[in-house]
Amino acid sequence: MSLWEYANPVRFIRLTDRVLPALSGAAVLCLVVGLVWGFFFTPDDYRQGSTVKIIYLHVPAALMAINAWLMMLVASLIWIVRRHHVSALAARAAAPVGATMTVIALATGAIWGQPMWGTWWAWDPRLTSFLILFLFYLGYMALWEAIENDDAAADLTSILCLVGSVFALLSRYAVNFWNQGLHQGASLSLDAEENVADVFWLPLLVCIAGFVLLFVALVFLRTQTEIRARRMRAILARERMA
Repeated sequence: MSLWEYANPVRFIRLTDRVLPALSGAAVLCLVVGLVWGFFFTPDDYRQGSTVKIIYLHVPAALMAINAWLMMLVASLIWIVRRHHVSALAARAAAPVGATMTVIALATGAIWGQPMWGTWWAWDPRLTSFLILFLFYLGYMALWEAIENDDAAADLTSILCLVGSVFALLSRYAVNFWNQGLHQGASLSLDAEENVADVFWLPLLVCIAGFVLLFVALVFLRTQTEIRARRMRAILARERMA
């Protein structure tokens, strides 16, 4: 069976109807276990105190904010190359979820940073690129709403997604590009010296799994909604022409 078969809206909805209950349940389980474990059963940091526990919201949200845009990039490229409507609608469906993740990352970053830096905001390379990424999310969603023709909107938003991907990558690697700024390095890394301690690392992985599963479940659900909304617009358009 080819993966491209699920570019058919009917088959996509059938598949996602089957997997959504399991995805949603696994997401809730991971989030509850990870957040309870992290906030109530891990010690305070010797320098940051209890503030460090914001990591269980901030890091997964920041990770998904970036990867949501990259998922939109892949879906947009599929639309440009193969003209599959489900891929364009999936990119559209992911945008509000990614924007919400970006807001969570920015808000929790400010709460985490204020006691450490003495300020709620600094024009740090990673923070600035994250703010720009959020503006691209807003622009992407606004462009979809501003254009009535779905195919034309998909074309233009795909181009915008290509441009915005530069900032998605910058927001991920800004600390590596610039050896300055207040933001700390990666909390999760292949370099063992950069990783957080195991007592924080294990519940953080569970939280990240929960955010990933939640993102997938929400995108599936929103893509179903977009497919049905597109069908409804097509039906209404035919009735007006009749």
